[in-house]
Amino acid sequence: METNAYNQKLNRYVLNDQIIYTGFSSFKDAEECAEKKGGTLVEVAFKDGNDNPEITGNEAGLIEKQLHYYVDAGDEYKFIHSSDPGFRKYADELQKIKSKLREDAIDERYLANFEIENAEDPIVVLKNDHFESVTSRERSKYLKHAKVYELGVSLPKS
Repeated sequence: METNAYNQKLNRYVLNDQIIYTGFSSFKDAEECAEKKGGTLVEVAFKDGNDNPEITGNEAGLIEKQLHYYVDAGDEYKFIHSSDPGFRKYADELQKIKSKLREDAIDERYLANFEIENAEDPIVVLKNDHFESVTSRERSKYLKHAKVYELGVSLPKS
């Protein structure tokens, strides 16, 4: 079983004469995997709400921008991945709201943001710059007719 830098299972897809791995925790993680296995970095897209990747070439510019994940869901939606700089701000705000709703003890408020940060690869979804939901990287493929782009490593099928 192949894993990323955080020991999370990578996704494996067989496309024609290639094996594609996705689910990397960072651009560097994918680069190291490609180097170690003698593979090539590729950009793949999950479109139309399904889990069938297609190699896009450079549609979202992941390799050029050194990104490992990007979602295009139109102008009104933004998907903020847990590795994005702005994620911390949203996670803190969400935890404050959650604590107030639950009326947690003060000590619990400081420990509770562990939940958001340690959810399965969390993604904050904004609609028109306002919080809408928290989802996972895997589930983002099925939301809002989003085009989900991931960095992959391509290996020849032997």
